[in-house]
Amino acid sequence: MKKINVITLGCSKNTVDSEHLMAQLAAAGYEVRFDSDRTDARTVVINTCGFIGDAKKESIDTILAAVAAKQVGRIDRLFVIGCLSERYADELRAEIPEVDQYFGVKDWAGIAAALGAEHRAELDTERLLTTPRHYAYLKISEGCNWKCGYCAIPLIRGEHVSVPMETLLEEARRLAARGVRELMVIAQDTTYYGIDLYGRRRLAELLRELCRIDGIEWIRLHYAYPTAFPDDVIEVMASEPKICKYLDIPFQHISDRMLTAMKRRHTKAEAMALIARLRSRIPDIALRTTLLVGYPTESEADMRELEEFVREVRFDRLGVFAYSEEEGTYSARELHDDVPEEEKQRRVDRIMRLQERISLENNLARVGRTMRVIVDSRQGDYYVARSQYDSPEVDQEILIPASLRQLRRGHFYDARITDAEDYDLYGEVIPRR
Repeated sequence: MKKINVITLGCSKNTVDSEHLMAQLAAAGYEVRFDSDRTDARTVVINTCGFIGDAKKESIDTILAAVAAKQVGRIDRLFVIGCLSERYADELRAEIPEVDQYFGVKDWAGIAAALGAEHRAELDTERLLTTPRHYAYLKISEGCNWKCGYCAIPLIRGEHVSVPMETLLEEARRLAARGVRELMVIAQDTTYYGIDLYGRRRLAELLRELCRIDGIEWIRLHYAYPTAFPDDVIEVMASEPKICKYLDIPFQHISDRMLTAMKRRHTKAEAMALIARLRSRIPDIALRTTLLVGYPTESEADMRELEEFVREVRFDRLGVFAYSEEEGTYSARELHDDVPEEEKQRRVDRIMRLQERISLENNLARVGRTMRVIVDSRQGDYYVARSQYDSPEVDQEILIPASLRQLRRGHFYDARITDAEDYDLYGEVIPRR
């Protein structure tokens, strides 16, 4: 058989794109490998990320490594797709001509044709999973309409485009039939789902329909923009037992001055009111957020306000990024990147030191509790599991001694938490009564 190696970089939305492409290639007769450096595949496809500086560097380094392999005869053909080539196609063709062809984020038919695999519409809901078989990402829309000051996603991916609900439900049913038990619902902004197709936001309806699919036991929501957060989504999260009490909601900052500079379209008061509303209706909800520090004009007063926000809200999960100027964005055009890189990193470290203490205190409060967990893998002397409060790959894990009992990957168990660290829990499985 023809063999192909698909390498995926960047976010989970890229993962879904690659999985759809791989299904098309498999149907065309390819033996598909993914993210492998130990394959004899003579054709390589790299799905790139072009969001921030570090991601662009990783993408370019990966392309150059594949070019080197091509030059010594280990591979014959090299194709580059995704965000980086969507944004910088002309520059890449000039600087790295050894790549056979470059394709953007929307030309899936083009890359399929270049590989001799005619794009077949009847396969649009098929995936070749690269995640463990018990969980998968479900991308419900493409692009974004918010146009935050620092963000290049609208320049790369375009405006918000929802996937029709019937298509998503069919895709989810196919995933469930293959053994997927947990769905991560993703988009650049999940709360905006449906407004372009149906004239109103329909995320709550989509979530209720997903809950009706046999085999799916956990559904969790990622990347929810806080502005005008739909109340019906809060209601469905509170009432549907299959929906994890977990929300990934990137606030980015809390100072009104910085929110205005970032073009975030909400205020501090609105953010705090939303958090209060979520915790009132869903008392045990785990909130995950990301913050952005070092944005142009960010002052020490802004930083202290951000620290107080983190201290007050006590997020369960939190990530911090240093501002990276992205050409074409509002901040690159209109603002001066006036915070030195060393200071940006110090600000990242300040927030993360604070969050480390909060995370440890939150975890210690869970010791003695019994949680339903799903087992992801075995690593050495421990099974690696998660509760509904943690998403795979980005959040903490529950480590269960493998010596006590044999567990099965992708299965649910009740576990009592026995110990805690800042970013990990330890537990033991208990029999169900």
